[in-house]
Amino acid sequence: MTLEHKFIEGPPDAPVLLLLHGTGGGTDDLVGLARELNPSAALLAPAGPVSEHGAARWFRRLAEGVFDYDDVRARADQLASFVLDAQREYGLDGRRLVAVGFSNGANIGGALALLRPDVVREAALFASMLPVPDPPRHDLGATRVFLSNGERDPMAPLPSNEQFIQLLRERSASVTVHRHHGGHQITLDALQAAKAWLAA
Repeated sequence: MTLEHKFIEGPPDAPVLLLLHGTGGGTDDLVGLARELNPSAALLAPAGPVSEHGAARWFRRLAEGVFDYDDVRARADQLASFVLDAQREYGLDGRRLVAVGFSNGANIGGALALLRPDVVREAALFASMLPVPDPPRHDLGATRVFLSNGERDPMAPLPSNEQFIQLLRERSASVTVHRHHGGHQITLDALQAAKAWLAA
């Protein structure tokens, strides 16, 4: 497996949460969030492989809010390969897998949902943007996505998130949209809404 990561086992009937940190984060960043979402879930937490001035990220960007889309696609495939390897190594085949991401991690999670539905069919994404324009027209009829965004988030503007929602729905994904009045953050009500979505 190519990515540095942390794995914490859970009972076989609990989901596996793929934890995708934001820019400058690491493998421990979303563990507390994951325990709130599902205390018994197994946790698979890789570290972003791209360094931006020493801050770990999932893919390159050309400027704030301007993604290197070729790199997004390549890194989504890299992450998908890591997940498939980890499922074999840790005996997770057949287990429910849910990507949980914040900010840059939400964007790579969204890219996985759009580009690699063979790997990720469920995702809870906080402060996400449209990860890739014009993705392939995969049938996402078996895909569920929860999206929480702040109405005052300059780093993940709502118009970009709305485009992402539209692309998912055009491909028949089931999308649950949550909005809060804050900025680039995970609010308590967002966490409660995501927990209810995960349990549904």
